[in-house]
Amino acid sequence: MGVEIERKFLVNQEIWQQLEKPNGVHYHQGYIPSDDSCTVRVRIAGERGYLTLKGKTKGFSRKEFEYEIPFADAQEMLNEFTRTGTEKIRYHIAIGTHVWEVDEFLGPNKGLFVAEIELRDESEPFAIPAWIGEEVTNDRRYANSNLAVHPFLEW
Repeated sequence: MGVEIERKFLVNQEIWQQLEKPNGVHYHQGYIPSDDSCTVRVRIAGERGYLTLKGKTKGFSRKEFEYEIPFADAQEMLNEFTRTGTEKIRYHIAIGTHVWEVDEFLGPNKGLFVAEIELRDESEPFAIPAWIGEEVTNDRRYANSNLAVHPFLEW
């Protein structure tokens, strides 16, 4: 069984913009209608396709199953089965033994920058870089599935 343990933070854009960063990867993702117990996501990341099922969050953890699927299938699923979605540029930043994923949202979520870190244990310590701002792990507004329905620019 897959378990995702993740913490989520806003990014201090003033500091972030001054950093030298690696190239980001364009993500386009959509959500297949489901109930409150599960989120079903189809994602294209660069030239790769993925299908992901995520359970309800408890603390910082939730069940997660992610599978790479053929790129053409991901494109067709996005077109045929999703009603809402998000687009973003994702940057991977290694700090210590962890990798931060920083998302620069596009379209109706433009201007929002969110950083996530995945952990092996909910109490695992990690370094917090200077460009990390307020923690929003438990604020559902920042969930990608929510941003697809209630975009940042409409807040």
